[in-house]
Amino acid sequence: MAKKKEQKHIPVVTKKSLEFFEKYINNPSPTGFEWEGQRMWLDYIKPYTDEYMVDNYGTAVAVINPKAEFKVVIEAHADEISWFVNYITKDGLIYVIKNGGSDHQIAPSKRVNIHTDKGIVKALFGWPAIHTRSGEKEEAPTLKNIFLDCGCTTKEEVEELGIHVGCVVTYEDEFMVLNDRYYVGRALDNRAGGFMIAEVARLLKENKKKLPFGLYIVNSVQEEIGLRGAEMIAHRIKPNIAIITDVTHDTQTPMINKITQGDLACGKGPVVSYAPAVQTNLNKLLIKAAEANNIPFQRQASSRSTGTDTDAFAYSNDGVVSALISLPLRYMHTTVEMIHKEDVDNVIRLIYESLLSIEVGHDFRSIK
Repeated sequence: MAKKKEQKHIPVVTKKSLEFFEKYINNPSPTGFEWEGQRMWLDYIKPYTDEYMVDNYGTAVAVINPKAEFKVVIEAHADEISWFVNYITKDGLIYVIKNGGSDHQIAPSKRVNIHTDKGIVKALFGWPAIHTRSGEKEEAPTLKNIFLDCGCTTKEEVEELGIHVGCVVTYEDEFMVLNDRYYVGRALDNRAGGFMIAEVARLLKENKKKLPFGLYIVNSVQEEIGLRGAEMIAHRIKPNIAIITDVTHDTQTPMINKITQGDLACGKGPVVSYAPAVQTNLNKLLIKAAEANNIPFQRQASSRSTGTDTDAFAYSNDGVVSALISLPLRYMHTTVEMIHKEDVDNVIRLIYESLLSIEVGHDFRSIK
């Protein structure tokens, strides 16, 4: 039996690009309010591209070879889950509603930033002390009982700080590296994706690769509330091909059922998906690129939809040939999302090598 070829890891992320990644993660970019993060992302990617555009809702697109008729998109989403101020009590406490899929169970005792026209106001999610909670069955955190305390004792004091209904609220947790192995932070879903597609642009520029098609590097807004940014920009660009990157669940930690969620792990490579929106022959091209370049990868099946911007691109216009490359992540929609450093490198490499194998006019139909 032939000995399996050992896969040697090839680092991609540089010290300079990691500095950008940390800065990018630490900057808040809540759904509907992504513009500061988008400016930062564009400033980073501009030297590696020819031109850029931004749509009415804030989706940012950097373009290589913009005059080409054949168009390929690589895409991630820029927004992060957050909260909206919804009700201020007469005692100066603040109740919230979700902006995206925020997890109410992790909220108690978290420090937050309330974004106002006067600037950031610090606050925290309060919770009654263990000594004051009684009864055999403890009350769990829900949207009805979690609240913010910003140090005020009246509604008027809260309003004087610039806080009003509709102010957006984000967690203040920041980026860190854990055990020289994992990147950790809030909003790695999916600003890690925005970082990775920008790194693809950097590699193309530094390696002096000339693409025969137009490459549209898209950082979409409003994914967390229904793929809305991707839906809008897909109609504007009208691409021939779209390769989407987002995160997926590492299923190796407690309380996750592999029977329903699959067997995926951080550190074992990018994840290719099988779903109706994923075009079969483009998916095969990704797998072929991984195998040809010794890039480890995993496989995931998705019932009905992928739940990512892949669905928005695939079903736009007359149907766009689309596929999904996912980054395994632990603790999604918490403030301690974790991704493996080597997986980040390998997602970048897989997108890069896949682009180099795409030909202008490539017909991905199975019946011709």
